[in-house]
Amino acid sequence: MTLALIAALPFLGALLPGLMIRAGRDACAALTGSVTLLALCLLALQAPTVLAGGIVQTRIDWLPALGLNATFFLDGLGLLFAGLILGIGLLIILYARFYLAKSDPMGQFYSYLMLFQGAMVGIVLSDNILLLLIFWELTSLSSFLLIGYWKHLPEGRQGARMALAVTGGGGLAMIAGMLILGNIAGSYDLTVILTQKEAIQASPWYLPALILILLGAFTKSAQFPFHFWLPHAMAAPTPVSAYLHSATMVKAGLFLMARLWPVLAGTPEWFWIVSTAGLVTMVMAAKIAFFKDDLKALLAFSTVSHLGLITMLLGFGTRAAATVAVFHIINHATFKAALFMTAGIVDHEAHTRDIKRLGGLRTLMPITFGIALLASLSMAGIPPLNGFLSKELMLEEAAHTTWITPWAMGVLATIAALFSVAYSFRFLAHGFLGPVRDDYPHTPHDPGPGLWGAPAFLVVLVVVIGLFPMASAAWLVNAAASAVTGETVAVKITHWHGLQAVALWMSVAAVGGGLMMLGAFGPLRAIWDATPRPEAKRIFDGIIEPLAALARSLTYALHNSSLSRAIAVAVLAIAGAGLWAFTGGGHVPGTRALMPVEPLVAVVWAVMLAAALAVPFLHRVRVVALVFVGVVGLLLVPFFVLMSAPDLALTQLSVEVVTILLMLLALNFLPKTTPEESPAPRRLFDAGVAGIAGAGIGWLAWEMLTRQAAFPPISHFHLAQSKPGAGGTNVVNTILVDFRGYDTFGEIIVLGIAALAIYALSENLLRSPAVTRRLAETRPEREAGDRHPMMLVVSTRLLLPMAMMVGVYIYLRGHNMPGGGFVAGLVFAIAYLMQYMASGYVWSHSRQRFDHHVLIGWGVLIATLSGAGAWAFGLPFLTSGFEYVHLWPLEEFELATAAIFDLGVFLCVLGAVLLALASLSRLAQRTGEVVNTRAYDTEAPQETR
Repeated sequence: MTLALIAALPFLGALLPGLMIRAGRDACAALTGSVTLLALCLLALQAPTVLAGGIVQTRIDWLPALGLNATFFLDGLGLLFAGLILGIGLLIILYARFYLAKSDPMGQFYSYLMLFQGAMVGIVLSDNILLLLIFWELTSLSSFLLIGYWKHLPEGRQGARMALAVTGGGGLAMIAGMLILGNIAGSYDLTVILTQKEAIQASPWYLPALILILLGAFTKSAQFPFHFWLPHAMAAPTPVSAYLHSATMVKAGLFLMARLWPVLAGTPEWFWIVSTAGLVTMVMAAKIAFFKDDLKALLAFSTVSHLGLITMLLGFGTRAAATVAVFHIINHATFKAALFMTAGIVDHEAHTRDIKRLGGLRTLMPITFGIALLASLSMAGIPPLNGFLSKELMLEEAAHTTWITPWAMGVLATIAALFSVAYSFRFLAHGFLGPVRDDYPHTPHDPGPGLWGAPAFLVVLVVVIGLFPMASAAWLVNAAASAVTGETVAVKITHWHGLQAVALWMSVAAVGGGLMMLGAFGPLRAIWDATPRPEAKRIFDGIIEPLAALARSLTYALHNSSLSRAIAVAVLAIAGAGLWAFTGGGHVPGTRALMPVEPLVAVVWAVMLAAALAVPFLHRVRVVALVFVGVVGLLLVPFFVLMSAPDLALTQLSVEVVTILLMLLALNFLPKTTPEESPAPRRLFDAGVAGIAGAGIGWLAWEMLTRQAAFPPISHFHLAQSKPGAGGTNVVNTILVDFRGYDTFGEIIVLGIAALAIYALSENLLRSPAVTRRLAETRPEREAGDRHPMMLVVSTRLLLPMAMMVGVYIYLRGHNMPGGGFVAGLVFAIAYLMQYMASGYVWSHSRQRFDHHVLIGWGVLIATLSGAGAWAFGLPFLTSGFEYVHLWPLEEFELATAAIFDLGVFLCVLGAVLLALASLSRLAQRTGEVVNTRAYDTEAPQETR
């Protein structure tokens, strides 16, 4: 379960910042960081197994027949990415503590950050591709929150929407591709899929799956032509930018291509699509980065270029190129995170990121300059830093790869490296070198170690990996590359490959050319500004705006705020689809014999039918319509009894009484009649639609009940296992509290939420003076002389303890006989409802001795604890435990944990009804209802308001 815990810890940690921020910013950051540190330590404990060539797995079966399992696995590639996500995430948490202003809601920021971190960890640890897809979409949603964190900035909101639209659209395509891939392989588990290379590449569905999956990867990793969203994400706070660009989000696409490399790579389609996209992205983004004046924009396009570099290497399809790609992922994460944090420091201290307003920072900010110097040189590929090592290996692979012509790939890769040198040195020269200026927006100086500590640590890694690559990084590269290629990799990383190495001269040309371009920046910038070129953002807006306009027009045409029209369209569409399916399916009439119809049954059915038909004709008189609805509901009870379903009969009777009484009490605040809403033609149309729907449902029920089932019903299993499996002879109750206890658990939560919604709605109504005025107008001018009849008051007071005793009896017998917590809660509720009807809202509500919210809360808590208790014995959630005991002088009886769960159901049901009653009581008080001062007064002088 360790991997599942590692994946879950960031999500659990997302709950803490909102609470801990009350204890101060330091406590909030410390606790958030401790959660990430704990996950990182747990990951480190698994590292020896992975580095020795093993795989760590955690499998939690959910619906294995459908391939829905929470399965996780950790190999070298997962270890690399999870380490980057958690390690750099820990540094970002530290950096953000000192970067964010006091006015920024830090608790909210850390919650978003931990959600994003959890989604990324989930991606790299998932074994089941369906689970991976869930985490994949979570990254899009959580990054939307992070990029748009500064909601007051229009560019932040637009950048968040753009990122969500592009990556979310690609994610939808990837879902389809993954489903195709799983269908080809016959499994949704990655550990199985990765063994099916021959079957996948031989399938006619290989190319569609490849294209759809690459759409998801390319959009997430900002590959051409989807590169434009990433620079616009720079409106986010710098900690977010550093995290997105170095270890997360954009690396997710690279991870996916690396993860599926064993089964998708090695074909011409893979080579041409992936290597071409990577090459074009690498060259194009590097050229754009050189001319950017915003430090973060320059770094953003440089990130796009380096992502293209890694994509290109993966596209080559060779083991050596894949190994270099893995190595550069490590190097890029270290120097790019450091550079973004450095840009954030400059912005934080100088109050600008505009490179034209900077310069001379070397003198004013020596520590920051030292960090920027080493990280920039590494990005430029200058020896002996780590960026140089992977750049040399990349150029070597490009030089020996044929793309259109034997030399084209090498030349274009060298051009991209040349621009990389140019923008790296421009970052240094124009930002930090030159004379100190006197017109900074704010006089810059080095911040405290809280801001420069994290990038300084990363720069140390840049130097250490550069100087000692075999000792510091080769072991991790070997493990990750072995996982990517499916073969054991033993990489040898050196600084010197000899004068005969082609990459050496390509690198010399890149460094020399980059320095020359920096020297000629002025004329080149003039040419760049004068050259017309397409603007990606403008193209995106030009596509989105008409699509949004079309969506709005369709929405307004189909949804014009008329509920009846929407329902009519939906009902007719469903009926039409059902009729089409029926007529095209080769219908064969059912062969089951009909049951004989007794005269009494026919009479009851006719009365129920008449009552149902009376409702639409008499619906304007609210009380009459409610009476007929109650007649229909209550007449269902004998039919359940006839079909040997006493539990359903008891539940139906209780539910019907409670709902009718509640609605009668609510009608007290409404006019007696409803206005005529629609003309006669419209009512005829509505009647026709309702008739079609009713006939369709009746026809479907007839067809289902008159034919033999194609397979045995699940009721056979429940009947056979009720006693031995759940310890009860009442099959209905054992289904509710054991076999399908999770359904019941969800239903009581929904019931509690519904009661809380009623409470909130009534609270909102009571705040409105207009509503108060209308409520007062609903009171009749003259009330009945006997508002609270003595006979009704006396009988309900006597019935209350009796009803409670019956409720307790029904609760206790529920596991073996008709009854249970749900019905018992309704019986209690009916007893309380009768008090309200007999003695009035306010008199009854004033005698409340406990909070109804607490009842609901305790009900859910008890149900949760009773279900979670099964985990202590290694059993699934809500598994019942039972034992038969014999205590003298009692007969043998049963003790079952299901009774505890049923107690939670009982409290939830009772609390929900009483909370609804409490809401009505507050409305009654606002209308000015009088309160009896003695038990049975009816005379006005004895009443107080």
